[in-house]
Amino acid sequence: MKVVHFLVALMLLLGINTVSAQQRQNTREAQVVFSVDMDCHNCEQKVKKNIPYQRGVKDLTTNLDKQLVTIKYQTNRTDKDKLKKSIEKLGFKAEEVKPQQ
Repeated sequence: MKVVHFLVALMLLLGINTVSAQQRQNTREAQVVFSVDMDCHNCEQKVKKNIPYQRGVKDLTTNLDKQLVTIKYQTNRTDKDKLKKSIEKLGFKAEEVKPQQ
């Protein structure tokens, strides 16, 4: 009987470990840059205080002089459109800045 319990527990642990490994493999980070109509320090702080708490956001930097917001995020948890909508919900106009090639 103890052997059966041990085998069941072992199978559960192996199954959980497999799921965790798959989740780690599916996690990919990306970066997006938005041009945001931030006019003042308070606008910048509003973005800094709210956007990092959005699901999947790993890092956020702002540049008030250039009116840019750079967000690093997990692609399996969010996307560019959701992040843009999050900024717009704060009352700002946001447009993605495409990288120059």
